[in-house]
Amino acid sequence: MTTDNTLSTGENELKRLEARIDELIRDCDCLKSENIDLRKRHALLLEERAALVDSTTQVRSRVHGVIELAYSGA
Repeated sequence: MTTDNTLSTGENELKRLEARIDELIRDCDCLKSENIDLRKRHALLLEERAALVDSTTQVRSRVHGVIELAYSGA
């Protein structure tokens, strides 16, 4: 192989590696963005779950109160 071919091959390999690094950087940026979105979604779901648990607890308490009233009046 001549020196020119070696340089050309080396340059091609370097360009290929540079393109791969650029691709990995884009993938990393996308994953960071997706991770942020998922963390926000997770926080919202936790808030929603807490509200539903609270609501369920209130309803359960009311139902128990109604049942107690029904049996105490019978």
